[in-house]
Amino acid sequence: MVTLDEVAALALRLPEVAEGVRYGNRSWGVGGKVFAWERPFSKADIKRFGREEPPPGPIVAISVGDLGEKEAVLAEGRPGFFTIPHFDGYSAVLVALPAVQLRHVEESLVDGWLSCAPRGLAEEYLAGR
Repeated sequence: MVTLDEVAALALRLPEVAEGVRYGNRSWGVGGKVFAWERPFSKADIKRFGREEPPPGPIVAISVGDLGEKEAVLAEGRPGFFTIPHFDGYSAVLVALPAVQLRHVEESLVDGWLSCAPRGLAEEYLAGR
């Protein structure tokens, strides 16, 4: 199981990342843009699951470049990656931390960071890899 503290440690390793609070939950951003945040289910979210059991938490939302990338990430079928109706049309995926591998979270955080980082900073990061 991946923990929120592990997510935080991975996010904070990326250049110029700041941890903050978004709607009372932890978030991580770069250049004034949030690219990952803790996203517990609301009562409305849980209701939409109907008889289906919601994925166990904690849940983290991670930005992706665009809706095409979101579909590609979800099509990979990695355990723990999913979306909900509230995120339809929004370029982010949800990650159930108990079901995901740490390396997949790290890859997704890097991708989310790249989608939000200022261009020069992202290019510098990619050149150094």
